[in-house]
Amino acid sequence: MTPAPVIIAIDGRSGAGKTTLAIELAARLREHHKVSLFHLEDVYPGWNGLAAGIERYVTTVLAPLSRGEAAEWVSWDWEMHYDGPARTTLPAEIVIVEGVGAAADSARPMLDAVIWAESSDDDRRTRALARDGSTYEPFWDQWAAQEDEWLAADAVHETADIRVLNRADGTAPDDVLLALQYLPALAPALLPELSVRRGLQLHAERLDCVPDAARLFDTLYGRSPNAVWLDSSLRTDGTAAERSRFSILADDGGSYGQVVWHRSGVTRLTTGTATVETAGPFFRWLDGVWGRRALRAPEGYDCEFTLGWLGYLGYELKRETGGSDIPSGTPDAAMIFAGRAVVLDHLEECAWLLALEAPDAPEWTALARSAVTAAAGAASTATASTAVGIGSIAAPAFTGRDTEHAYKAKIADAQHEITEGNTYEVCLTTAVRADVAGGPDGLDPWQAYLALRRKNPAPFASYLRFGELTVASTSPERFLKIAADGGMRAEPIKGTRPRAADPAGDEQLRRDLESSPKDRAENIMIVDLLRNDLSHFAVAGSVTVSRLCAIESYATVHQMVSTIDAKLKPGLPRAEAVAACFPAGSMTGAPKISTMAILDRLEGAPRGVYSGAIGYFSLNGAMDSAVAIRTLVIRADGAGGAELSLGIGGAITADSSAQEEYDEIRTKAFGVLSALGAGFPES
Repeated sequence: MTPAPVIIAIDGRSGAGKTTLAIELAARLREHHKVSLFHLEDVYPGWNGLAAGIERYVTTVLAPLSRGEAAEWVSWDWEMHYDGPARTTLPAEIVIVEGVGAAADSARPMLDAVIWAESSDDDRRTRALARDGSTYEPFWDQWAAQEDEWLAADAVHETADIRVLNRADGTAPDDVLLALQYLPALAPALLPELSVRRGLQLHAERLDCVPDAARLFDTLYGRSPNAVWLDSSLRTDGTAAERSRFSILADDGGSYGQVVWHRSGVTRLTTGTATVETAGPFFRWLDGVWGRRALRAPEGYDCEFTLGWLGYLGYELKRETGGSDIPSGTPDAAMIFAGRAVVLDHLEECAWLLALEAPDAPEWTALARSAVTAAAGAASTATASTAVGIGSIAAPAFTGRDTEHAYKAKIADAQHEITEGNTYEVCLTTAVRADVAGGPDGLDPWQAYLALRRKNPAPFASYLRFGELTVASTSPERFLKIAADGGMRAEPIKGTRPRAADPAGDEQLRRDLESSPKDRAENIMIVDLLRNDLSHFAVAGSVTVSRLCAIESYATVHQMVSTIDAKLKPGLPRAEAVAACFPAGSMTGAPKISTMAILDRLEGAPRGVYSGAIGYFSLNGAMDSAVAIRTLVIRADGAGGAELSLGIGGAITADSSAQEEYDEIRTKAFGVLSALGAGFPES
């Protein structure tokens, strides 16, 4: 008897291409493993024998194989319509079973992975009859009725680990093989495949030109369903310049492209035609796909991003870091894996083309090179921006989740919690939302973002498109950076004043913020919280505060910013270090866990993307991210229109003025709402 094998079932309705998929998947796995393959069509007892065939398969084939024993089974003679000769299937390191019912309810306890193959009804019939000819055609409806009856009581397609849209174009086997590597139960068996995935080679090419980023993104990714632009749109000097040096443009296309969503403990990843679902904490999943250094930066390339994951972590991931579990209307996390990208270096005035070595990499590199050259040929940034079309946007009519009276009442409630000693500072938030119609007068998310970045440039601006969900952010605040060498940095913002058109008045507002005891107290409390967060994964004695309560000025606001640095302990899981700081203390208050519970009660609604983090997780172990503030979330409503949401908030302390706090959220909303031609809702 050999050790129990890993058993993979490929199920689906007739004609979905299961047999070809199984044969080709087995061929790929045989590069590193001994593989056995079993086809259920060999044991169905006739055209009316689906249920009986499933029973035969489970008892005489699957049960012994799952114990590591040879399976002795009786075949079916489709010409004589009677039992055929006895046959044997030997166990192996990996066993693939395929056919209608391969993952039936009685089989699933013995399976390590279930793949459900899908195709359109027309494709299935054409494929099945082309393979089996006239012998199948008279029985097609009879067999389909059995499938309907079985699936009505056994929802295999809903519980499968992987679902693949099998177009019979040769892509499904590779997509499925990649998806299998994300299943924890299969990871030990697929170590050779995982090592190949981690042994990636990076091609990098520098182009000495200055392309217009908006034109370039629209050319390369304007039609990509999933794309990310981490857009350092603020050109400035001083400390903020470091945060504004690089812009990253990518989608999930190409050989390595993937997109992942996480909701309430379930991670759903799509790679090509295959989708795999796994249960468990997202930060643990993230550490498995990101936490190890797999690539080094090319010579002369100063950006820490060497391809990898880009997207957002939503606030509701706090369920994994000490907060309560509150469902959100948007995914708790959404990211793409970019196997190719364009990185703009605004300091060196050049563009880098990055691509993992793959058969399609040279073609993409040529396309990207041409797009960069064309975008650099525009006479000016203003001309290029006009070319992609900022256009006019019909002003949405926003309504507030809280009236002015209700928000001020929540401020009083928060101050009561402070008085009772339950918290020191409460970062109370609310939201404004609007519904916009579709059609020519509706809001175009891309046009909206172009208007936002023109009105309110920021070092951590970003445009994220995940199918029907768009995130348009002009965030000035870094959440957390971890360099490839383990250096960590957080830069919280606490303290805001509006800008004034009059230079003297503007300078007075800046000085008022700089000298405000209340704002300094808010900022210092968050600095202390972040020092504690970073210390859990930092080398002892490495946590330092290099800037305290410095003032930075942006298009519509002055902000008070501090910088905390630390050094990550070697060997510790990097995603867990991110989790230790999540969500940003500047968006919760202190102490973090007890204050999050207070916020859940006061706010009475999920925050979604807002006050989470937006950024990248690179293959060299580096990450950088912004706090998701000044962030417009746009969700298509399925009828051609969209729902817009903008989160806003501020820190409440014992000496906060309710009126000043309410005025502050209006100030913070101004940069986004005014870019859309909208105003703050009147209570």
